[in-house]
Amino acid sequence: MSKQKPTYTEALTELEQILSELENDKDLNMDVVAEKVKKAALLLEICKKQLHEIDKDIEKIMDQID
Repeated sequence: MSKQKPTYTEALTELEQILSELENDKDLNMDVVAEKVKKAALLLEICKKQLHEIDKDIEKIMDQID
């Protein structure tokens, strides 16, 4: 069973958590940093795709109004 993609808000919250951990934990080893950066990149891609979808939806709505 595959896990459902996080919502924009969930992805953003997780990104903020990763950033906070990277900024505040001085004992992180490079393997952990690399793992967190990879996860952050995936979350950023999810946010970017969702923002593009929202932009398309808004454009459609605006075209219907005109």
